[in-house]
Amino acid sequence: MKKKITLIGVNYYPEDSAIGLYSTQLTEELVKRGYEVSVITAFPYYPQWEISESYKNHPKFHNETINDVSVYRYKMYVPKNPTFGRRILHILSFTMGNFINLFKLGRQDIVIAIVPFTSSVFLGWLLKLRYSSKLWVHIQDFEFDAAIDSGVISKNKALLIKPLFSFEKWLLNRANMVSTISLGMLDKLKSKSKSKSYLLTNWLDIEKFRLNHPEPHRHLTSNSFKILYSGNIGAKQDWDVFFELMDKIKIIPNLEVIVVGEGALKDVVCKRIENYNFIKHYDLVPFSELPSLLYSADLHVLLQKEDVIDIVMPSKILGMMGSGRPSLVTGNKKSEVRAIIDQSKGGYYFSNAELDKMQNVIENLVNNPKLKEEIGQSAKTYVEKNYAKENVLNDFVEELKLL
Repeated sequence: MKKKITLIGVNYYPEDSAIGLYSTQLTEELVKRGYEVSVITAFPYYPQWEISESYKNHPKFHNETINDVSVYRYKMYVPKNPTFGRRILHILSFTMGNFINLFKLGRQDIVIAIVPFTSSVFLGWLLKLRYSSKLWVHIQDFEFDAAIDSGVISKNKALLIKPLFSFEKWLLNRANMVSTISLGMLDKLKSKSKSKSYLLTNWLDIEKFRLNHPEPHRHLTSNSFKILYSGNIGAKQDWDVFFELMDKIKIIPNLEVIVVGEGALKDVVCKRIENYNFIKHYDLVPFSELPSLLYSADLHVLLQKEDVIDIVMPSKILGMMGSGRPSLVTGNKKSEVRAIIDQSKGGYYFSNAELDKMQNVIENLVNNPKLKEEIGQSAKTYVEKNYAKENVLNDFVEELKLL
């Protein structure tokens, strides 16, 4: 008899970036391994912060089967401008609506709750209580810490912050296993929970990145040296530093910067891009185009806020490195991303104040194609060795059997 697993998380297919992509690939892998899998999730909305056109006319509750996974959706409230108050309503809507979806499931052997949202753990715990299921919590992002460090919640709201962390700790201690995606986040997790912990890194589908891409992606067809940022346009990235760097490098000839992304700050960033004739913006491309897009760049950039150290591990770094192109990353120098960049010799890591050094690196790469290729190959080799999808999920499934 097949074991039954339910995954609870706000992001799922057809969202094909970040958490939605990983949750979808994980469940579909479990189906291949012989499990019967269900998903409780929202209507697709991320990173546009708008329910996808193809789902807008569905009723509040919508059930479907995707690649042999039974998917139960609730049409939650999605704010176009996600302020703090509206985000709270967004989370409450997801939680209350999907509480009803819990009753559509029969007995479950294992429940996997994906954070964010932390309230997914609450829903998972309810299933655990009802069916004596095992509860595995997987943290992609420490939701409350990230909200504080990125400025979504101001640090002076102590009356609000303390109960949130207490609620988080209480929920995590209800789990049989809690996993997260980096060593730094694992250390933080151990300060929050006494539950058994596990390192479940994000991964890269190596085979998709090994395919030949003889033609450049349609967004990167020029003969210029092309600098690419692809991903969410939100509060975790330091867009002020991005534009300060643009002011520095605008003197470099034959240079083009491409921003491919959507998110809460898209309109603000696009407005600022209008002041630069060498920067272009495009909306996110489908996942099927991502390898081609990343391969077509000469340099990837990721400029993070320095307050964010051990609470997030940007998944986009794996694709950047897997494309065989160098990366220029900024942020806190205690970040685990810096360790990955240093160990791989696949790029450069700076604090946000080191703009002159960033400019020098870019000028050097523009004038030294061989160096660009050597650094890019080092990055690719490192990711293939340490983050291959097949290896990561093999280890995960073996651990799952021990619950």
